[in-house]
Amino acid sequence: MMEGTAYFRRMAKQVRQDQVTRAARRAVLIDGIPVSALGVIALALGSNPDQSATQKAWWIATTTAFSLAVAWVLLRAFRRADEYLRRVQLESMAVAFAAVLVALQVATLLDAAGIVALHQLAQLILVGGLAIWLTIADLRTRFHR
Repeated sequence: MMEGTAYFRRMAKQVRQDQVTRAARRAVLIDGIPVSALGVIALALGSNPDQSATQKAWWIATTTAFSLAVAWVLLRAFRRADEYLRRVQLESMAVAFAAVLVALQVATLLDAAGIVALHQLAQLILVGGLAIWLTIADLRTRFHR
């Protein structure tokens, strides 16, 4: 009888943790959808190489708003997270930051050698670093909880 009770308590605790994790992911998703839409708009506004002064101003304003919105979503996510999730996020950021630094160094060497222009790779490297960060954080929270 005691073994069954301990098992049910453990399972109830596991279910509560899973519900908290799902709620945190849902909150980040709800916060992140408008931010993602703003990022797509900023990318679309900046894709025209021959912009007027007004178009450049709109692009800069949209990009600034996007950057601030990303920071806001991250801050809200960190405040909502428990100690374990904060540690996972910070460790994932550290790995992604190191990957971005190495990739930028390689891109600089390729630019100096005249193989590829640095401005062509910089955005891909930064987006790749963000993808690395999110992938590592997601995999660690899924498999180590």
